[in-house]
Formats: sequence, C-alpha cells, structure tokens
Amino acid sequence: MRTGIATVCLSGTLKEKMQACAIAGFDGIEIFEQDLVTSPLSPEDVRAMAADLGLGLDLYQPFRDFDGVTPDLLKTNLRRAEAKFKLMSRLGMDTILVCSNVATATIDDDAVRAEQLAQLANLAGDHGVKVAYEALAWGKYVNDYEHACRLVDMVDHPNLGTCLDSFHILSRDWDTAPIENINADKIFFVQVADAPKLSMDVLSWSRHYRVFPGEGQFELAKFMGHVVRAGYSGPVSLEVFNDVFRQSDVERTAVDAMRSLIWLEEQSAKWLAGTSADAPEVKGGTARHRYPMELATLPKVNEPAGFNFAEVKADDTAQLEKLLGQLGFDFAGRHRTKDVQLWTMGQARVIINEQAASHTEPSIAALGFDVDSPVIASARAQQLKAPVVARKVQADEEVFQGISAPDSTEIFLCQGSPDGTAAWTHEFGEGLEHVGSATRAVIDHVNLAQPWQHFDEAVLFYTSALALEPQPFAEVPSPSGLVRSQVMQTSDGAVRLVLNLAPVQQAQSEVRQTYQEHIAFAVDDLVATARAARSRGLEFLQIPANYYEDLDARFDLEPGFLATLQELNLLFDRDANGEFLHFYTATVGSVFFEMVERRGSYDGYGAPNAPVRHAVQYDSLHRS
Repeated sequence: MRTGIATVCLSGTLKEKMQACAIAGFDGIEIFEQDLVTSPLSPEDVRAMAADLGLGLDLYQPFRDFDGVTPDLLKTNLRRAEAKFKLMSRLGMDTILVCSNVATATIDDDAVRAEQLAQLANLAGDHGVKVAYEALAWGKYVNDYEHACRLVDMVDHPNLGTCLDSFHILSRDWDTAPIENINADKIFFVQVADAPKLSMDVLSWSRHYRVFPGEGQFELAKFMGHVVRAGYSGPVSLEVFNDVFRQSDVERTAVDAMRSLIWLEEQSAKWLAGTSADAPEVKGGTARHRYPMELATLPKVNEPAGFNFAEVKADDTAQLEKLLGQLGFDFAGRHRTKDVQLWTMGQARVIINEQAASHTEPSIAALGFDVDSPVIASARAQQLKAPVVARKVQADEEVFQGISAPDSTEIFLCQGSPDGTAAWTHEFGEGLEHVGSATRAVIDHVNLAQPWQHFDEAVLFYTSALALEPQPFAEVPSPSGLVRSQVMQTSDGAVRLVLNLAPVQQAQSEVRQTYQEHIAFAVDDLVATARAARSRGLEFLQIPANYYEDLDARFDLEPGFLATLQELNLLFDRDANGEFLHFYTATVGSVFFEMVERRGSYDGYGAPNAPVRHAVQYDSLHRS
C-alpha cells in the first residue's frame, strides 16, 4: 500500500513537514495550498526537495467552490483553475483535489454541474492534470460520494475522477459497500481519517476533531476493504484536521501518523480475510488477494496474559518502602548488580528503581506484561515505530524486550509463566520476612496520566502494539476540571490500563503540577487487608462522612457493613454484575496505591467514587 499524508496534518513550515514525513517513512505527501502559499520555497525548490527526500508529490489541494455556479463565476473559476494547473506543472504534480461547492453554488442541477466539470476536465487535460472530485459532507448540493461518482460518470472524461474521503463518507453514515461498484480507473485518490463519534455539526467536527486511524471510532478497515475490492491501487493518504496535532512536535506526529497507516493496513487485510471467500495468501508479510493493492501484515501476537511487574523510579525510596510494607508487601531483596529493589505480594510485583534517579520524585517508570513471545511482540512493536528501550544486563540475567510508550513509560515484554511466576526474580537477593506474605494479590490495573498532546497517540500505541482494546471513554469531574479517562484492556480483563488526560492545573508548584498516577492491586478480602494495613500504621486517604451518607441513600447498605466501610475509609460501588470495594493510600511524589476487591462479575473501576478521590487529593495538595 502506497502511504501518504496531507501537510495540513502537521505543525511547522512546509520544509519541516516534508522532512518529518520522510523521516517517518511516508511514500508521498499532499501539498495543502496554504502551506505552499506561506512558504519561502519556490515550487521548483519544493519539487527538488521532495526528490531529495524520496517523497512523491501525490496531490495538490484544495480547489474549492467550482461547480453549480453562474456563467460569469464559471469563467472566473476556470481562470483560477488554469493558474493552479500551471503551478502544479512547476511542482511536478499531476492530481488536484476539487471539492464539491459549499459557498458559491446557486444552481442545483446535475446537468449544469456535469457540463461545468467537463469544461474543467478539458482544461485539466490540456495541462496533463487529473481532477479528483470529492463530495464534502457539508456540500451545498453534492454531499454524497455516490452523487459525486454519478457526476463523474456523466462527464465521462479521462481527466475527471473522484476522491473517496473516509471522513466525508463515514461522518454521514453513508453505506460503504457501493464503493466496490465504482470503476477503479475513476478512483483517482483515497483519503482516510478517523474521528470520535460526536453530536455536532459536521463542519466543526471535521475541522477540529479528526484523528489518525485507530484513534477514533470509525469502521476504517471496512471502508478500506471496500476500496481494495473496487480495485484501487493508488495512494492511501491521511487528511486529518486536528488542533492538537497542529501544535505538537512535527516529527513525533508524523511517526504517529505512519503508525496509524501501518495499523490500518493490517486491520484492512484482516477484514478482507474475514469477509472474503478467498482468504489471502500471505507471503513475506504481505496479504495477496486477487486485488491490485497488496496489504502488508505484521507479526501476529496475542493480547497480554497479565501484568508481570510495575516499576516506580525514585531518588529517596524511604516513603515508598514504608508504604509498600504497610500494605503487606514483602521485601524480596536487592538486585545483585543494579540499584533496584523487589517487593512482592502474591503475584503482584513492584520494582523500586533507584538508578539514575537523582532528584527524581517517585513516579511510575515502567510496566512489564506477560506475552507468548517477547521477541515477536517486540518485532511487531518496532514495525509500528515504537522506540526500543534497552537495559544493560550481565551474564545469567534476564534480557527484557523493551519499547517506549508515548508518555515515556517503558514497556517490557516478558515471557509469561502458567503458574504466574517470573524467572527474573532469582536475580534478587534474600528479602525480609513480613507478616502477610501469604496474601493473594495481582496487579488489577494501572492508571497513567497522559500529556494532552499525546493522548490519542497513546490510544493507538496500546491498541496496535499491545493488542489492548479501547473501551468507551468517560469524563470524571475534579476540582480542577474534567478528567478524560480512557480504559484500555484485554478481553478477559487480565490487563487493564487507564489513560487519563488531566486538566492543566494552574498556580501550583512544579511537584503539584504533576498529575497523580496509581497502581491498583486486587485481593480476595479487602476488609481484612485494610485492617492489617491499619495495624501496620498505614494512613488511608481520608474519605468525608458526607460520602457515606450518600452511599447509604443510594444502596441501603446493612448498617454494620456501612460502619465498617466508614471506619476503614473504604469506598463501595455496585452494579448488576457485582460489587467493588477499594481504598487509596496517600500520595508519594506522583504515585499512590489502590487496593481493590471485585465481587461477582463487577468489571468497572468504581467510577462514581472517582470525583471523591479527586476532591480529597486536591484538598490535601492545597492545604497550607
């Protein structure tokens, strides 16, 4: 599949955008007109630079408001078009995007539109240019891709075809199956964009909230499957208007964009394989159907079987050690060659990393996941542009396959074990005996704060590289604003990541600007765990009495049970599937811990209690 991207997707100058696209590995680009108009580079300079970078110049866009106009305006539009065709000759480009008229159309007549598009096609033919006519979702009279295709057929000119844009089609819920009936020779260009499902006008939705494939909720694999079946073999190019992307680092955004197309290519091959009678033959990582477009595939991996460990990095570890001990974790010893500690409770393992941690407040630094084949999983992640993380090892030490997540959390792919043990733990010396060592526990979920400019990137990263599935996102109120919460998990819930996009907090110290993250551990008996922790001196997050009055009103709990919850600062939730008990510790640096008990088939996270936790933590941070 030939990959492309519109320069409008990225921040920076045209030169910076082109360089970033080449670094990310794109085959070609669409030049957005404004990027050229505002550039000091001449068209000849751009052409030469693209050649030097190995980038094709696939599409010039957009040409707006051409069809359905009066004769006088048509004359003006043709003059404007000829100027652009001459410009494209200097650029060495042969395809232009013409959008259905939004602003100046006054004649709602397909015969008139076809006659005017025919004049444009004749003029384009004189200059060796192909016109890709696109139905904008908000077009005044033409807003349906099938309508645009009918106009192209009416004109029947070799220099007029259509552009299929996933956003304009899927945002209007148009059926994509008829794409297969389009003459492939008349599909001049294909653009793709994803988007979250929003209830708003289509123009605003398009201009501000498009995202890269895999970061939204559109059925893009299905869309692309129909495009492939139609026989299209040209560029598949990203056209994403997004305020965040246009403020973010250009090279990083370009890599994220390329990752999204790699993911889409694989998902499209899967869709075709799942719906075609003739499953594809895979050779050399490429799915070969009877269609002209070949779709590359990635090494197949299963979803992770569970958490292997969580790692917290810190300079001063005393508070962390005290907190883990109070929770009932056993100190399992120090690493024989590294300044690293291991703490365990059942199958829950926490590493405290003191290496290169000078002046570092405690923070979540790494996560380990159990996978079937760490080498294959790492190879897949690297093909998806994930940066490799290497750690120094000595003889007889475990070699971890590591990659870096968008928020810089290090992700390690570990060889899973049926009994839940980890071979690398033998590298740690003898620990200390602790009461509570027999407690059964696992890491239930990890909550990670995401920088605002990389939130969508993180969703795609965990979806594509780790096979986690995004769940419907939620917005949680906090004293400093709404916190967007996105759960990523395996189908069985063995791995649960909660990605939080926190509001910007103003007028706080550097430490308080750090949004808090946490690791949650699941136990069989939370009340007993809480009592034991209290006996060891644990200070719980103090839950206000008003919460328990409200809890009683909502659930009519047995008085003794309600009293126990309030006595131990436990929070409670119930749904049709079961119950959820949990408590939180105080925060150390930017990290706190949560202990949970899931009863029945409860699968949530105590969402109604999240505003309480946010408020209490906010209050503790702002006490004078």
